[in-house]
Amino acid sequence: MSDKFFFKGRQTPKPAYGESGYNTKRQAKPGTAALPLQLSVQTDARKLEVEALVEANALFASITVNPDVAEDIFALLGILNKPTAVTAEAKINRNDPCTCGSRKKYKKCCG
Repeated sequence: MSDKFFFKGRQTPKPAYGESGYNTKRQAKPGTAALPLQLSVQTDARKLEVEALVEANALFASITVNPDVAEDIFALLGILNKPTAVTAEAKINRNDPCTCGSRKKYKKCCG
């Protein structure tokens, strides 16, 4: 509510645009041109495989080949194996046809 109904005096100013809930300081998503993925592989053959994965998913990455260090592609796997939301099946209404195949309404057959 407005402040003018509760007390006399100076009204409180409304917050500025940057403070009102809009996220003006968003972080760059990993895998974009602004923040490429930093990946490390052990062989050139594996580098070609990872480059194919990156290009197929329209991502950006800098891949280094270092045989002494263990392979590190966890950032890429995290983006590719992103979990999906679980959806429930539609609930059967009383007047829908029964699922057993009797061609009766659900409320007269199995409900």
